Amino acid sequence: MVTIDQIKELRTITGAGVGAVREALETTNGDVAEAIKFLRAKGLAKAGKRKGKVAEHGILGTYIHSNKKFVVVVEVACETDFAAKSEDMNKFANDLAVHIAAVNPKYISVSSIDKETLANELSAAESGLDNKPDEIRKTIINGKLEKFYQEVVLLKQTLFTDESKTVEDYQNEMVAKIGEKIEITQFYKFQVGEPVVSNTAAPEEEVTEE
Repeated sequence: MVTIDQIKELRTITGAGVGAVREALETTNGDVAEAIKFLRAKGLAKAGKRKGKVAEHGILGTYIHSNKKFVVVVEVACETDFAAKSEDMNKFANDLAVHIAAVNPKYISVSSIDKETLANELSAAESGLDNKPDEIRKTIINGKLEKFYQEVVLLKQTLFTDESKTVEDYQNEMVAKIGEKIEITQFYKFQVGEPVVSNTAAPEEEVTEE
């Protein structure tokens, strides 16, 4: 039987609503770790359903270093102005700004990496593997590329403020929580005496809803 303490604990960890938390705990027989996975999977499913929606409102997350020589600005888009003004969205955007300042990603998603960079990384990953069997070769290449993505792609990185999840996990949790499509559309990193670091999300492919 699910207890009030378990519900409180899972809500504190995930920020999900009481109904969603109770469902997750009941589905997983009170196993909090499995319930967290359940909520994340549910968030991913909801994120998939929102793909065809238009995110035309949004908010800016900012981080300004105490020495006033280092600033990060990230734009997060959503479907309604109501969601954009919510405390949850404000926290999400500012958490992203802190993450970008600390971890220094270069791209928002894999699809926003330029073709030349991807080609160079693929070539480097393939180097020296000519004599390997195809399946082993493929596994090694995919592993090297995944490591590269985790180093430079925002959505693939472990969240700076909570190492139990990736930035993409966090984004999917937000989609499940507010019930709207959320996109990280662009970010800028300004530092005195250094070139501006920036990236803009790649255009989303058209999605047809069933």
